[in-house]
Amino acid sequence: MSHHLSRRQILHIATASAAAFGLSACGGGGDADGGASGADGDSGRITVWSWTTAAEALRGVVPSFERDNPGIKVDVQDLGNPAIWDKITVGLASGGKGLADVLHIGVDYLPGYLEKFPQGLADLSVLGADRHKDAFADGLWPTVLGKDGTVRALPWEVNPLGLFYRHDYFEKAGVDPASLTSWDDLIAAGPQVRAATGAQLLGLDKPGTTQDMDFFQNLMQLQGAFYFDREGRVTLASDEAVRALTVIKRLDDAGLLADTAGQGTWKRLVGQGKLATAPYPAWAVEYLATKFPAQSGKWRVMPPPAAVPGGGRSAIVNSTYLTVSATSKRRKAAWRFVEYALTKPAEINRMFASGGVFPALKSAYTDPKFSAPHPFYGGQRVLRTFVDSLGAGADATNFTGDYSRALKLASDAQSQVLVKGADPAEALKAAAKQLAQQTGRQQAA
Repeated sequence: MSHHLSRRQILHIATASAAAFGLSACGGGGDADGGASGADGDSGRITVWSWTTAAEALRGVVPSFERDNPGIKVDVQDLGNPAIWDKITVGLASGGKGLADVLHIGVDYLPGYLEKFPQGLADLSVLGADRHKDAFADGLWPTVLGKDGTVRALPWEVNPLGLFYRHDYFEKAGVDPASLTSWDDLIAAGPQVRAATGAQLLGLDKPGTTQDMDFFQNLMQLQGAFYFDREGRVTLASDEAVRALTVIKRLDDAGLLADTAGQGTWKRLVGQGKLATAPYPAWAVEYLATKFPAQSGKWRVMPPPAAVPGGGRSAIVNSTYLTVSATSKRRKAAWRFVEYALTKPAEINRMFASGGVFPALKSAYTDPKFSAPHPFYGGQRVLRTFVDSLGAGADATNFTGDYSRALKLASDAQSQVLVKGADPAEALKAAAKQLAQQTGRQQAA
């Protein structure tokens, strides 16, 4: 969405930067024998690369970790975003030179790294990572596995999708949110909400100036689909993709889609009360509360409406992971920090409290904070809504190493539909053909 630079937009920029260095086509990183230049030291000083609030959250773990693990010192470095992605990509492409011991990586990049640099990240299975297979939210574990089936990372953050909506608007329009189980229902109710409040349902960057594809991707993820299937075949022209773009076209045709092109437009429209919903993941709980305090008590959250009537209403939008560089000289020490930070409920919830990083660890959800009423949302137990969504299950999303190409072509197709009136199926068919040609991937049947 265009209210700020989303993680996916940042990662796309970083991918483009890496391509400019000639790194995107590299066949592998690290050493051919699995990182022989690294070592399994279990003491000494380890470095951790992260960014902004996540880095600060990790720093909060360091005192207790160093107390419980004498002999290991931890230096958490905030590299900034998107600078971290260039540094990791360049490091992996150069055989792991200059990388930190522990790396914080988003799901937008992790599958691509495992694909392009299969030996660049340490094999955590040999260090005991497999015992945590069932500890994390469903749908995340397939993403951490390399082609050889070994664990190469542990999940940290998970972002289940929800629909934030103006409760006061729906009440004024006489629309019962509980009756809105699919986007068909919202499209039908939208004119009633607009007539009563003057607000459009949601905002989208129609000309694609910011490649605002989160909503399109969410609609696919609700159907268990994405740009690529688990085997890496192109699915941009799939029935699920066409349904997703058709929903967006129907919203626009009905006058329910505001154009948020332009810096700060989304935030301005929300502040003016001109948008009735925001289909966002869990990170937006505190974002909305912080950015729009004057609207306290007016917002609520519900499970995302299904993309197709009777379809699924849960999806994991994005996630982040901690991993260990294969060239680290202290792989055991680095793994001990990753395991300590991500598998202990007390530590993961301390990070959640300080940085707003919604935890992937299922045992963290027993903490009372996940059932506490939130004043901004009229006392609704909003975090429990997202926890329940995770309990419903979600499919893993395969971003692959060609996500940036898919993002660009999908954005172009969406803009053709919204700006030029193109047919969704035809626009996506052409985009999928281009994606297959650019990447050498097969299209799924």
